[in-house]
Amino acid sequence: MDKYSILKQYYGHSAFRAGQEELIDSILSGRDALCVMPTGGGKSLCYQVPALLLPGLTLVISPLISLMQDQVKGLNAAGIHAAFINSSLTETQIARALDLAAEGSYKLVYVAPERLESPVFRSFAAGA
Repeated sequence: MDKYSILKQYYGHSAFRAGQEELIDSILSGRDALCVMPTGGGKSLCYQVPALLLPGLTLVISPLISLMQDQVKGLNAAGIHAAFINSSLTETQIARALDLAAEGSYKLVYVAPERLESPVFRSFAAGA
């Protein structure tokens, strides 16, 4: 599968918006990338497409619980397995999500920044 077939299959678009393809290509080639786009400009697609093309798990750090929930809901509805880990979950739910992520059940996991200080999450990330 390539970036164009992912764009069509999962997002229903036949062409990238201005700047998206260049950013995706930078990420896929292993270069550092910075994206500044307005709200609704398609930033999420710029890391979601590479996440689907690259092996392993992609961690997305986001401070916005509602954004995480919306993104994960949309991804799962499109057939892309994703999860979020934030304060809206119980410790049991967090442990389950981390177990599933470690088993390879998800391509993307959205994480609140404060989770990066959690010893449990750090241990997970070190093994991911």
